[in-house]
Amino acid sequence: MPKDTSIRSVLIIGSGPIIIGQACEFDYSGSQAALSLKEEGITVSIINSNPATIMTDKVIGDHVYLRPLTVDSIETILQEHIASSDLPRIDAVLPTMGGQTALNLCVEASERGVWEKYGVKVVGVDVDAIEKTENREAFRQLMVDIGVGVAPSKIANSFLEGKEAAQEIGFPLVIRPSYTLGGSGGGFVHKKEEFDAALKRGLEASPTHEVLVEQAVLGWKEYELELLRDSNDNVIIICSIENFDPMGIHTGDSITVAPAMTLSDRCYQEMRNQAIKMMRAIGTFAGGCNVQFSVNPVNDDIIAIEINPRVSRSSALASKATGYPIAKIAAKLAIGYNLDEIENQITKTTSAYFEPTLDYVIVKVPRWNFDKFKGANKELGLQMKSVGEVMAIGRTFIEALQKACQSLEIGRAGLGADGRQVRNIEEIMDGLEHASWNRLFLIKDAMAMGVPLESIRKVTKIDKWFLNQIQELVALETELKRYSLNNIPRDFFFTLKQKGFSDVQIAWLLGNVTEDDVYDRRKELGIRRVYKMVDTCAAEFPAQTPYYYSTFEEENESIASDRKKVIVLGSGPNRIGQGIEFDYSCVHGLLAAKETGFEAIMVNCNPETVSTDFNMADKLYFEPVFWEHVREIIDLEKPEGVIVQLGGQTALKMAEKLTEKGIKIIGTSFENMDIAEDRGRFSDLLKELNIPYPKYGVAENAEEAIVVANEVGYPVLVRPSYVLGGQGMSIVINDEDLEKAVVKLLGDLPGNRVLIDHFLDRAEEAESDSISDGDDVHIVGMMEHIEPAGIHSGDSFAVLPTFSLPETVTKAMEEYSIKIAKALNVRGLLNIQFAIKDEKVYVIEANPRASRTVPFIAKAYDVPYINIAAKIMLGVAKLKDFTIERKLQGYAIKEPVFSYEKFPEVTKELGPEMKSTGEAIRFIKDLEDPYFRKLYKDKSMYLSK
Repeated sequence: MPKDTSIRSVLIIGSGPIIIGQACEFDYSGSQAALSLKEEGITVSIINSNPATIMTDKVIGDHVYLRPLTVDSIETILQEHIASSDLPRIDAVLPTMGGQTALNLCVEASERGVWEKYGVKVVGVDVDAIEKTENREAFRQLMVDIGVGVAPSKIANSFLEGKEAAQEIGFPLVIRPSYTLGGSGGGFVHKKEEFDAALKRGLEASPTHEVLVEQAVLGWKEYELELLRDSNDNVIIICSIENFDPMGIHTGDSITVAPAMTLSDRCYQEMRNQAIKMMRAIGTFAGGCNVQFSVNPVNDDIIAIEINPRVSRSSALASKATGYPIAKIAAKLAIGYNLDEIENQITKTTSAYFEPTLDYVIVKVPRWNFDKFKGANKELGLQMKSVGEVMAIGRTFIEALQKACQSLEIGRAGLGADGRQVRNIEEIMDGLEHASWNRLFLIKDAMAMGVPLESIRKVTKIDKWFLNQIQELVALETELKRYSLNNIPRDFFFTLKQKGFSDVQIAWLLGNVTEDDVYDRRKELGIRRVYKMVDTCAAEFPAQTPYYYSTFEEENESIASDRKKVIVLGSGPNRIGQGIEFDYSCVHGLLAAKETGFEAIMVNCNPETVSTDFNMADKLYFEPVFWEHVREIIDLEKPEGVIVQLGGQTALKMAEKLTEKGIKIIGTSFENMDIAEDRGRFSDLLKELNIPYPKYGVAENAEEAIVVANEVGYPVLVRPSYVLGGQGMSIVINDEDLEKAVVKLLGDLPGNRVLIDHFLDRAEEAESDSISDGDDVHIVGMMEHIEPAGIHSGDSFAVLPTFSLPETVTKAMEEYSIKIAKALNVRGLLNIQFAIKDEKVYVIEANPRASRTVPFIAKAYDVPYINIAAKIMLGVAKLKDFTIERKLQGYAIKEPVFSYEKFPEVTKELGPEMKSTGEAIRFIKDLEDPYFRKLYKDKSMYLSK
């Protein structure tokens, strides 16, 4: 069936601010869906309150509404489209791209009769299907009716019903609240004494105060299938995903592998049949679905865990893993197309009615940020706790696993063999039993210490096949230690590289040699990385899409063109302090490079982002942003230069190595970026420019720190140099607290220096973003924080433009911004943080890179600032070439959003270390707005001391 011609205008509901359990994978899906519908000539409207995403940018939607995600907001938009002759009436709503938030909103709007009232058709899902899948009892009953196995369970809406269910089923149990996200409120109950508290938590977490009390199948294997169905009832399986971790850990916190590695063909076929049966049973809609199963490792019994009638975290992963753009195709199915009517996006010659074939292995590893949540329970369970993830592609599981470890941005050079292993056997065994962020590394450490594989399997319940793979690394390391760099046999060296060992790991294992020595030696031996194409069909048909991963073989499929080209380095996994706003910046960097005649090459390892979509760059290398990988891509492509300003601290920290190797940095030079990062040099510069700054000193140990603190005067702000998101920062008021803070910092970040600044107590805080082209400086925006100094800028409510600062203060901020931009010879972006006390302006820090706030300001003023900055960095334009018109009426407020509900044991006080996971934007007409007045009244409530 061709597309439904009655649908000319579609509303896509976004997922709102980034929270744990619902991150930028929905920004990716929503963006893909919007572009897919626009290809069909459909007008796309988007509602989403998240200013940091590319989804809410005008390059994605025709009409973008940065409004709170409520039914009232939706109704207002529908009315505006009816009342205005300039806006098309909205015919349909697509709620499957915005995670649980969008689905819940769709159901609420349906219950209130909104869709019916305005003649809006719900596409991509049936509202009834949402009810069947989200209501735990309805789902369980449906599975029983269609003959799909489920764990014994009972529904409970009260304490009494919950206790009766527990008595009937027996322990261990799992509690699953209805209509929640990321496992919120769920958990395992191993014994009777823990049950009351867990039941209370589950009933409170569910918006309908309903939980499913279910038998816990701990230790069973967990799998996911990604499905698509069209209106002809054709169903295809896009990808099978196996969890490395067994049942008991939320899939968002599990290491996952695609395709499934340890599944028998008989069991897989049965799982496929059940998944298709399940999808057909929940409604007649055309779109995407995610199904989770559990398999008994003893006898291959299968039970269904849940089905999500929408794109999910896993479908973003599956899209990147296979090259099959699930959200893009799901959007076309939602408007009536059948699978065989849509072309394969990669081969361009076959249809979308095929199941991808993988001739490589994908490994996803989550990224946690427990360091931001002091006192958090770090044990993994049913409630998701990770803030981001990385994906790696290799020819084998072990190669992909090592590449994933290199991608995590936690200072690891691979899976162990980097001097950071744990050697305390009690700590290791406890970590194997109680899974946390580092269990993968502890498995390897246990094997290196001789713990038998079977003992590890019994404790972790991880499949023996995976453990054997890791054990092989230990054997290879033992063998490597028999050689020196000059006598390693070429074949063995080649094997090490095929198993994912980085040059850093090999150097560490050999001792007395450097990473560069290893790199030079393998070049001599002719062992070079080659690049393979992700083509969806295991090379059965030629692919048209330049999407590559690296491995060690003979044939290289990535042919470098002779065009002038630029590499954009991405920001790696999402984490607190470095989120989706850098993906937004990278996408605009790629678009600006393409618009100005460059071949734009992207390097990144985050599967959730739009910048790693294979049709955003001219060429995508899905690789770790890790020196060895970046270096070899540069060796192959020979770009004009590399953009490091747009990928946050991840990309920025490559600048020194790139400069050392004579590779051009596009935009501000490393030397000038380093002045801004180095507190001593930066303060000297401020002194020279006659710009006030808080008194400070630098210390390398606790004794020096006490001397410095007494010189600059308490209270003091203590922090390590070269970190992002205020990592490790604290405010201290006496020698004793200072000593503790410094000892802890140097323990966490050995070899670092500690900066000690006088803390301007009760000062106001503000920031400016600007663009400089070397001659002129344009102030992008100045924001005033509502909370006083002492709360990290990422955690502050901030108002654009400033609302209470006298003109003398804003003039000083502007003057200092221009002076610093010129002194640092900035080409591109610059963010400066200010403290204002007694109307005197102090500069706290300067960051010559894309900041967290530029996307916010770009949306509020409706000016494509990153695009402008990228063209200036590339040297193809000057500020005078652009006409910049700000369109903001009133004020825009940046609202930080926290994910504390995942860590109920953590105190909510704020301080200099960032804790927010995302942000929303709210527009107000004036300062009499009741929302603003309440914010301003409460501004010191959570101030940390």
